[in-house]
Amino acid sequence: MINFQAVTFADREKINDILKLSDFRAAEYSFANIFNWSKAFNNEIAFFGDFLLCRGGTERKSYLYPAGAGDLKAAITAMMDDAAMLGQPFVLRAMQAEGKQLLEQLFPGRFHFTVLRNAFDYIYHSEDLISLSGKKFQPKRNLISRFNKNFEWHYEAITAGNLQECVQMNDEWCHIYACHENSSLQAETCAVRRALNYFPDEMLVGGLLRVDGKVIAYTVGEQINSDTFIVHIEKAFGEKFPGAYQVINREFAERHAAHLKYINREDDTGDEGLRKAKLSYRPAFMIDKYSAELIAT
Repeated sequence: MINFQAVTFADREKINDILKLSDFRAAEYSFANIFNWSKAFNNEIAFFGDFLLCRGGTERKSYLYPAGAGDLKAAITAMMDDAAMLGQPFVLRAMQAEGKQLLEQLFPGRFHFTVLRNAFDYIYHSEDLISLSGKKFQPKRNLISRFNKNFEWHYEAITAGNLQECVQMNDEWCHIYACHENSSLQAETCAVRRALNYFPDEMLVGGLLRVDGKVIAYTVGEQINSDTFIVHIEKAFGEKFPGAYQVINREFAERHAAHLKYINREDDTGDEGLRKAKLSYRPAFMIDKYSAELIAT
């Protein structure tokens, strides 16, 4: 029997140690994401030997493909038993191609797989996002030039001294874009507030842009595995300050990801505008993800 419990900040060190064993670069395998989205997704965790198990959902539970090391078949079987005890179908989520292949080998013919396009992570070469060189990035450079011409701005690191300004800027952003009318934005707002509340303790790094002394953009991220930096949050008043997103993106990448090969800018949640924006930065590749549902016998 698995003893799933609510994830707490006290679990951070143990979770991070286990995540290092898998070295996954997908967004789901970050303590910050597991913890910050726990209220929105009702995330619960358990430890099975050297595996991290995570389940989420309210009426219907689903399980994150295990991270860690050891007897993978035993870990997945234990989760299957947990779902059976709840009287629910067993569903694994956010599975990558390698995990799908392993699951088919361990349980041949027992799972039905579904592609989760809206959950694909966008992975970029760090150098591309920093240099923005070449014809393909000319539109980005044009926006940055326009921003430089129109606004006196400066970049600074997020610290305890300016963190509350980011909270206030995020609240204003949510008011402008009516987060309360969109369930997806409501969930995101909950996660963002938690990330900002725990920002120093989660060992995250962040940066902001000021124009005329006011914070008009900010971003937050961390190194997620041995070769990849992940951007968890990026907000800007892009309509009022054209080019702000492009500038905060470049400035942040240059300061925090130059030593790493890749940058993960997470998924697009199926939002058409966000998908177009992320594709415009020409990802090096995308992390395909699948769900796997146990076929009833």
